[in-house]
Amino acid sequence: MQNKYFAQLAALSILWGATFLFTRVATPELGPSLTAAGRIGLGAATLALIMTFTRHRWPWEHWRALTVLAALSIAGPHFLFAWSSQYLPAGYSAVLSVTSVMFGTFTSAWLREDTLTRSKVLGCIAGFAGVALVVQLGPMRPTTELVAAAMIAICGSALSGSSAPLLKRATQKMEPLAITAAMHVLALAIMLPAALWTLPQAHFTPAAVASVAIMGIFTSGLAYWQYMRIVQQVSPVAALSSTFMATISGIVWGHLVLDEEFTGTTYLGGLLVLSATVLVTGFNPWRRPMPPVEPPKP
Repeated sequence: MQNKYFAQLAALSILWGATFLFTRVATPELGPSLTAAGRIGLGAATLALIMTFTRHRWPWEHWRALTVLAALSIAGPHFLFAWSSQYLPAGYSAVLSVTSVMFGTFTSAWLREDTLTRSKVLGCIAGFAGVALVVQLGPMRPTTELVAAAMIAICGSALSGSSAPLLKRATQKMEPLAITAAMHVLALAIMLPAALWTLPQAHFTPAAVASVAIMGIFTSGLAYWQYMRIVQQVSPVAALSSTFMATISGIVWGHLVLDEEFTGTTYLGGLLVLSATVLVTGFNPWRRPMPPVEPPKP
């Protein structure tokens, strides 16, 4: 991976780490369906405006593949993590989100979009260990709700991670902006019936609405577009490594916003996560950059 893509993934991770906070704020008031649909809808609107101003063509001839991608990478994960956040502490959600790297690593190898090397496997193990240290997982009573929420979060990670090689393939046929915009429109269509069904029970507090707006415009709209541009240039597993950094970012946001305390394990876990990112991405600041892949014309 070229160093500039590593830096871009790190910047995106700062934004995505904040979604742990925003989801925890919005979901209790709006419900998981409306939180996910609102986030997706605002992302779709933002990207549609950019598509209009830049005169990009919508890739509806690929609507079947885009619908699958919308369900796997956007609608499914957003809803499942919003639902699980009602019962899981933020630290547990952070750890479970990292499992998407594992699913992405093995799915990419299975579909021959990436190679399963020893360094990538070691990177996955180091990343899981580092995140567990950072959030300081403690014993919790294994209630039915807790176990169900954990399984739901893992399912969200499985969908997100497994879609990574498919996203990579899509970028070889379509332009990243067009893919991102179309996926968000289709994901909104998937989530809209459930969101409308639960609309009467929602409480539109200023904090919840602001949280959804920030997630929709920035983390789902603009950030996902940039992520797809990176996916076009790097391997699926390297792109997924941002999950490690996003989890650490979420812990830092918690410290800054919620005044959560840092401990020695926080620093040790952070070092492990950074090491994992280097192993998975192959980051090397002294390596000479390769020429970029030419993107398809809109």
